Amino acid sequence: MSEKVIEISGINPVELYGVNESKLSVIKKYFPKLKVIARGDVLKAIGDDHEISLFADKIGLMMKHLLKYKQLTENNIEQLMDEDAATGKSSTLKHDDEALVYGNGGLVVKAKTANQRKLVKASEKNDLVFAVGPAGTGKTYTAVALAVRALKNKEVRRIILTRPAVEAGENLGFLPGDLKEKLDPYMQPLYDGLRDMIPSEKLAEMLENGIIQIAPLAFMRGRTLDKCFVILDEAQNATESQFKMFLTRMGKSAKFIITGDPSQIDLPKRQPSGLSQALNVLDGVNDISVIIFDEKDVIRHKLVKAIIGAYKKIEE
Repeated sequence: MSEKVIEISGINPVELYGVNESKLSVIKKYFPKLKVIARGDVLKAIGDDHEISLFADKIGLMMKHLLKYKQLTENNIEQLMDEDAATGKSSTLKHDDEALVYGNGGLVVKAKTANQRKLVKASEKNDLVFAVGPAGTGKTYTAVALAVRALKNKEVRRIILTRPAVEAGENLGFLPGDLKEKLDPYMQPLYDGLRDMIPSEKLAEMLENGIIQIAPLAFMRGRTLDKCFVILDEAQNATESQFKMFLTRMGKSAKFIITGDPSQIDLPKRQPSGLSQALNVLDGVNDISVIIFDEKDVIRHKLVKAIIGAYKKIEE
C-alpha cells in the first residue's frame, strides 16, 4: 500500500470536486481499488502504486482542462477517463489539440474524443472515409468542421452536404410548403453545424452562390462532384442503388465522408441499407478508411450513453 498527496493549485477545488463532491464521486468510480480523501485543496490517494500514478495523471489532466476551458462537466470527466483506455496509458492534452475551425462567438471546434481524432487523421490521409456509429458521437459535426476547414484553406471550391430524404415515421407529402421547405427539416442537423462555424451573413451568401450546397441524395444523380468536400449524412437510409450512384459521383479532386448509424435505419423493412452493403463490398479496398464510433464517443447528455448501451444489450 502506498500513499500520495496531490495538491490542487490554480483552480477552486469545488470546480474539480463538484458540489457535495458529485464530480469526485464520478472520478472515484474509475478507481475502485483506491481510497481517495479530499481535504480542501489536497487530495490523498491510498492504494497500489500503478493505480495511484494513473489517478494522479488523470487529476492533472482535469486541472489543465479547468484552467483552459473554465469548466469541467461529467461528460468531460468521462471523455478524459476513456482516452487511451485500450492501451492503459495515461493520456495527455497535447495530442491533436489543434482547432479545426474557429466558429461564431469565439467557439473553438476541435476533435473531442479518440474516434473523432481518428476521423480527422483518416480524412487527412484518405479521400473516402466512413464514420459509423450511434447518435450523439459527433460524426456529422466533425465532418462538417473538416469540410469548412478545407474550404477556408482553399483546399476545395465547394462543400456539398447531402442526406437521403427518408421519413422517420412521418410522411413527407403531408408537410406544408414547396419542395425546399419540405426538405429543409431533413437537412437541419447540417445547417446547425454550419451556423456554428460560419457567420450567418457569410453562410447565406455561400448558400446563395452555391459554394455550399445542401441537397437530398436523389439530386446527386448524374453529377460529377469534383474539387469539393462532400458529406453523405444518415447514410444508413440510402438504398443499395443510391449508394452505388453516390460513390461513383466522386471526382478526381474530391473528399468524401460518409456518416451513418446502422441501428437507426428508416427504410422499409424489405429494403436493405446501402451502407451495410458498401461496408462489406469495400472491405479491404486501399485508401478507404472506416472509423467505428461507440457509446464512449457520445458527447450529448450522459443519459444518451446509457440509453445506447441499454439498446445495444437488447440487440445483442
